[in-house]
Amino acid sequence: MFDVLILSNGPGEVSTWVRPVVKALRQSLRSERLRISVILSPCTHAMGTETEVVKNYPEVNRVQSPEHFFNFLFSGKTADNWDWYPQGLVVFLGGDQFFTLVIAKRLGYQSLIYGEWEARWYRWLDRFAVTSPAVRSKIPIAYRHKVEVVGDLMLDVERCDQITRDDNTPVIAFLPGSKPWKLSQGLPLSLATAEVIARSYPRTRFIIPVAPTLDLSALAGFADPRINPIIDRTGWRGGVLVGQETDAPYLETPSGIKIELIKEFPAHRWLANCDLALTTVGANTAELGGLGVPMIVLLPTQQLDAMRTWDGIPGLLANLPGIGSTMAKIINRTMLKQKRLYAWPNIWAGQEIVPELLGELEPEEVGRLVISFLDDRHKLSQIRESLRKVRGESGAAAKIATIVRDMMPVRGNL
Repeated sequence: MFDVLILSNGPGEVSTWVRPVVKALRQSLRSERLRISVILSPCTHAMGTETEVVKNYPEVNRVQSPEHFFNFLFSGKTADNWDWYPQGLVVFLGGDQFFTLVIAKRLGYQSLIYGEWEARWYRWLDRFAVTSPAVRSKIPIAYRHKVEVVGDLMLDVERCDQITRDDNTPVIAFLPGSKPWKLSQGLPLSLATAEVIARSYPRTRFIIPVAPTLDLSALAGFADPRINPIIDRTGWRGGVLVGQETDAPYLETPSGIKIELIKEFPAHRWLANCDLALTTVGANTAELGGLGVPMIVLLPTQQLDAMRTWDGIPGLLANLPGIGSTMAKIINRTMLKQKRLYAWPNIWAGQEIVPELLGELEPEEVGRLVISFLDDRHKLSQIRESLRKVRGESGAAAKIATIVRDMMPVRGNL
């Protein structure tokens, strides 16, 4: 018997890292003697439903929620007093790499780190699966034998069956995010933009893939002017949730525009059929890039103090009692002045291949850009081709599963 203990934390890691890896482990190893456990650590970006999301992964045997993490880290005991097999492996898929070192030593297990940007503690940890040769090159030569380049897990997008669609009907997806500071601006901006687009393309089909960490009532709250004051302040549009208990819920704007709410997760087969997506920054841009979906990245700043999730000292200052709002405005204004790329495809390419709109965005401005793309499909084709060139090869999860298999004892010793 062999234990694989996965350490993870936030919603992005749970959906784009943990999910493909546990699927690959089951598909590659196919062993009833393999037990997969997931322990979540606290995360400032968490929505609070990550535990339930992981519990719904059929490949995972057991899950521990983040509130019990530090007790486990310091005492070695889980909330449910899990037992552990004599042989096992701790796999890092989010959080702090140091946790992997501590927990692996405590359990007497081997360790494997997935390194997106860097690999730490290479003197004491056993193996590393990294995204690129650049990450591997940061490790001293004496330890590079521990490192294998596997690629980016965010590119492991499933190739799914296509949904049925009318080719004469544009399909546009809105991905306003899952965190309150994004949704408070992103959702009403999306609804207002849909109304602008519908004036020129009244048959457009609009969809919002709902993050698994977000329930429909919570989402609808950000479209309600009584709950979300930015709607009245900006003149953007609200919306009403219709059909919450049905298989086809949607938000309806005051002028009758319907935005379908897709509860299927992941919604790749829906996104793959979109002509264009309007998305916030984050892992969404990598998933869309992996699917080859043209996108416009939106970062509205009407509520400049809303974003308080920076890492390190900026994040601490932005959340100080009393002065946090002022500090957040100063930090965010400084961050936005920096010349940088936000969308993952643009970061991969080192240049802007999908538009990034930052600032006090207005629905008319965003809508006109969308309409210009729908009027000139050649522009969309050019973006699709650029995305294909930069997205790289998928298969990181399968390569990680192979490393795990190589680290397992031979069958006779299990």
